[in-house]
Amino acid sequence: MLSLQFIREHPDLVRAGLQAKRADAPLDEILRLDAEWRAAQAELQEQQTLRNQIQAELNAANKARDVAARNAAIERMKPCSARIKELEPRVDALRRELDALLPLVPNLPHSSVPVGPDESHNVVVRRWGEPRQFDFPPRHHADIGEELGILDFQRAAKLSGARFAVLRGAGALLSRALITFMLDLHTREHGYQEVYPPYLVKPATMFGTGQLPKFAADMYRTEATEEQEALYLIPTAEVPVTNLHADEILEPGTLPLYYVAYSACFRREAGAAGRETRGLIRVHQFDKVELVKIVEPETSYDELERLVRDAERVLERLELPYQTKLLCSGDMSFASAKTYDPEVWMPGLGRYVEISSCSNFEDFQARRMGLQFRPAVGERARYAHTLNGSGLAVGRTLAAVLENYQQADGTVVIPKALRPYMGGLERIERPW
Repeated sequence: MLSLQFIREHPDLVRAGLQAKRADAPLDEILRLDAEWRAAQAELQEQQTLRNQIQAELNAANKARDVAARNAAIERMKPCSARIKELEPRVDALRRELDALLPLVPNLPHSSVPVGPDESHNVVVRRWGEPRQFDFPPRHHADIGEELGILDFQRAAKLSGARFAVLRGAGALLSRALITFMLDLHTREHGYQEVYPPYLVKPATMFGTGQLPKFAADMYRTEATEEQEALYLIPTAEVPVTNLHADEILEPGTLPLYYVAYSACFRREAGAAGRETRGLIRVHQFDKVELVKIVEPETSYDELERLVRDAERVLERLELPYQTKLLCSGDMSFASAKTYDPEVWMPGLGRYVEISSCSNFEDFQARRMGLQFRPAVGERARYAHTLNGSGLAVGRTLAAVLENYQQADGTVVIPKALRPYMGGLERIERPW
């Protein structure tokens, strides 16, 4: 969340950032309410100061038993007290209106972000690996998985409806292998601490990372009479893991913090109509290994570059060709200041597909959740910078393995890096 002071002092900068992000936010209403709130607050403080002065005069008159002075003070106090009684609820009401509108303003893009209206203006910053040249038409991962008996979309639809999947046999084993492989890589080589978070969280937790109130329609929510009693299924482990330190002031020397978490993720994907819905690319329930960093502001952009590399190394170990894009301003998320998207090559689809999204949120999330740190003993607390990225989306990685390692006879070769996690299995074959 942007601070009210920042918006007040830099309205043109905020307006330019909103335009670059193609975001609709109530900036004019915020500026109007802020002006009214500050004027009312200033008058309230003046009246309170005057009341205190009159009260002091009244106390002195009472002590001196000066009836005339006492009566004069009482008469002067009446309009002052009446005005204070009018102003106090007005100041509170204006502040409540401001507090309701401020969370609707998105984060501003960093100066290094290319300005553009949509994904066509994203910039490829690097590529790794060469897409495999097939001597047969490469197939879609859904067809490969169904023929091998390891993906079952029909029975998943019977259980849960469209855009769910059942993984069976070697498919379930491959998914578990990918999760363990990713967690091992990030904890043993990249220095992250593993966390296993709850899948249900409070509305305040969703608010902290920016999912609420803007994206409520994309979330699964438990039934509750009052919103504060509801729980939300997490759309990503970013939500509970980043909020681990909500409403805390971290002691000097605590930062940086690096966390990695596996979780199931749940999204309605209400805004995804017309996009890729076949197979494992866009489903309502999926697995993901998430990377979260909480760092000091001065280091956050160096930390972002390292975060992207940590995600990319998973693809390199699996020998999956990829490209990484720097997102333009119009394609970034609500809360992000800068985002890179590693995209894996999918031969069955004939294109690169997003498999991770690595973002620096600066202090946007930290302000929403009250996450601060103290740089040194005795120094004033500051808001931390938060970052996160997929390391990686498990279902999409599984789909990429099936498509990139498919063979002409319908079998799928297991990447060498995963074989120790699959009991030495080198190839997935038909079970009959």
